[in-house]
Amino acid sequence: MQEILDFLTALTENNNREWFGENKEWYLRCKKQFESFTADYIEGVAAIDKSVGCLEPKDCIWRIYRDIRFSTDKRPYKDWFGAFIAPHGGKKSPYGGYYVHIQPGHCMFAGGIWNPEPHLLKALRQSVYDNYDEVEAIMADPHFSRYFRDFDTDYMLKKVPAGFPADFEHADWLKRKAYTFSCAFTDKEAASPKFLQKVLDIVGAAKPMNDFLNYTFEEMKS
Repeated sequence: MQEILDFLTALTENNNREWFGENKEWYLRCKKQFESFTADYIEGVAAIDKSVGCLEPKDCIWRIYRDIRFSTDKRPYKDWFGAFIAPHGGKKSPYGGYYVHIQPGHCMFAGGIWNPEPHLLKALRQSVYDNYDEVEAIMADPHFSRYFRDFDTDYMLKKVPAGFPADFEHADWLKRKAYTFSCAFTDKEAASPKFLQKVLDIVGAAKPMNDFLNYTFEEMKS
């Protein structure tokens, strides 16, 4: 992982096609290393969460090339590597899953459901409201609370959505526009030989909350 971090640091400082072309072999070596890490990550997650089916690294890893056609940011390459594992697919799965993000100074793990469709978001809010005691219990569990404090607050409404009481004890939970939860790693932690072991321990902590969120998804489909 250290070589991957070194490559991404250099790419951040030289995000252009000329530099990338000159360092293509370095990129391909790092890509292969991250694919190997992801293969082990998939195996480890599948042993913890039986709902995760047979996946390959290519199902879970994002391409490094950015789509700049409609973006004001014309940098051609992503300056991070990421892998997402979830039931019913990898990076394209709408289910709550397990995401590892490698970026110098910004390494992190995230669980939960990001950017749900409006009908799913409404159902998730209702489930959180109806079963807030279960959410409380998951968050209070020592394994979960070792890594996570609450749902992320990146995307929130200013007011409690219509149909829910504004004085609800956990009103902020209902304002979420995504139900994710995350924790950060230092670059040193990411480069450690024990990194995968640590990530899989976090996966075990994240699973009960993913199960709660994904149960709502399954209820909608039935």
